[in-house]
Amino acid sequence: MEPDDIERQIIELIAKRKKLDPSAVTLDTAFADIGVDSLDAIELVFTFEDTFNISVPDEAVQQVKTVRDVVDAVRMVAAGRTAEPS
Repeated sequence: MEPDDIERQIIELIAKRKKLDPSAVTLDTAFADIGVDSLDAIELVFTFEDTFNISVPDEAVQQVKTVRDVVDAVRMVAAGRTAEPS
């Protein structure tokens, strides 16, 4: 999957969850600025895991504050998944 595809999908998933126009969400959007609370964050993590067929470590979730953080974390986890045979 191309990086732009990952970014686009994550932005669309976040926008859908918060009922926002995807154009209102950028890589630099902070979750606090769009009202992502802990429940939203948990549900978004489950969505990202299902969408990208990954498992996001709890410690990574706790450090995520912006959309860019999510994109970077998903890329890192996905790269690790594809680097090691299952």
